[in-house]
Amino acid sequence: MATRPLDTLADFPAIPAGWAYLDTAATAQKPQVVVDAIARAYGETYATVHRGVYQRSADMTLAYEAARARVARFIGAGSPDEIVFVRGATEGINLVAQCWAGTVLKPGDRIMLSLLEHHSNIVPWQMVAERTGAAIDVAPLTADGRIDLDAMAAMLTERHKLVALAHVSNVLGSILDVPAAAALAHRVGAKLLVDGCQAVPRLPVDVAAMGADFYVFSGHKLYGPTGIGVLWGRPELLDAMPPWQGGGAMIDRVTFEKTTYAPPPGRFEAGTPHIVGALGLHAAIDYVDAIGLPTIHAHESALVAQAREGLGAINSVRLFGPDDSAGIVSFAIEGVHPHDIGTILDESRVAIRAGHHCAQPLMDALGLPATARASFGVYNGPEDVAALVKGVERVTRIFG
Repeated sequence: MATRPLDTLADFPAIPAGWAYLDTAATAQKPQVVVDAIARAYGETYATVHRGVYQRSADMTLAYEAARARVARFIGAGSPDEIVFVRGATEGINLVAQCWAGTVLKPGDRIMLSLLEHHSNIVPWQMVAERTGAAIDVAPLTADGRIDLDAMAAMLTERHKLVALAHVSNVLGSILDVPAAAALAHRVGAKLLVDGCQAVPRLPVDVAAMGADFYVFSGHKLYGPTGIGVLWGRPELLDAMPPWQGGGAMIDRVTFEKTTYAPPPGRFEAGTPHIVGALGLHAAIDYVDAIGLPTIHAHESALVAQAREGLGAINSVRLFGPDDSAGIVSFAIEGVHPHDIGTILDESRVAIRAGHHCAQPLMDALGLPATARASFGVYNGPEDVAALVKGVERVTRIFG
């Protein structure tokens, strides 16, 4: 058996021996250091933040804000004040849709999306378009499943005010050239929002160098806890955006006559935040950085190549997406529903995702109701890919 490129499996207590967990694109398993950070925060150091004058509250406030600063460094933000903690990428996109697009768009304006977007990067824009009178355009894909930037360039006009695209497709694993997309958007005066959910755990991200205007991601896909995510925005855009929720912490002063609001990021963080989630995210980022994102990307690329080679050798298997996809391989078996694939693989202790992956417009374009999807993480090795291929071969035998 091939040597594991990364010796990290022992770091993940929820992965038992012989279980191939290949659903990291849905949610990543958690290393022990993240579990420990969460347990320590709840069991030893817990207190509220920003309000208490006692020492433990002050210490927890420092830890919470240190997590914000850690996120800023991790994605190349200019300042921690550009980092808004949210529940996840979905909430981050909705926040921009309501607080930026909802106040800027007017009838006749247009929003540019792509065919491969997750529902979370479609539905919020449909909601705001319906409210403001804006319209939505959809960029097509290239033959190998990338966003067709040439086609998008031909479609963009000065009526487009926002372009919202996935950095890495959660179905196809295709990688967006973000600087190129930013240049196209800015050429017509539009802003660019990037959904980085699948990119941040796999690729180095520098939001300043990329030229994006907003960037969102979820902590649970980055080996961190659920319920915590990040919205990064350019400071001048955040400054101009009104709050979208009212309550404690997001205010400057409250009277019954008038309320004034805190500056960003506090303006967008109403109520008691997910304190422990932020600390868990900090630990997850430290863990990923210690391995190195270039190392992680190389590791997952090797697994993708092995999976595509093994699955591609099976006559009835159809592969989707580019050969150099980032950590994700979607496939179908002729005559077999993906749910049946997933069920039979589960009997072989191989866990994959089967369904439309919250990308129904893409499924419609592929002419399929669903696909099977294997997605990799730092804990996977060649033996997991071998188990996947062996399991798919069993599926084909069962269904003849």
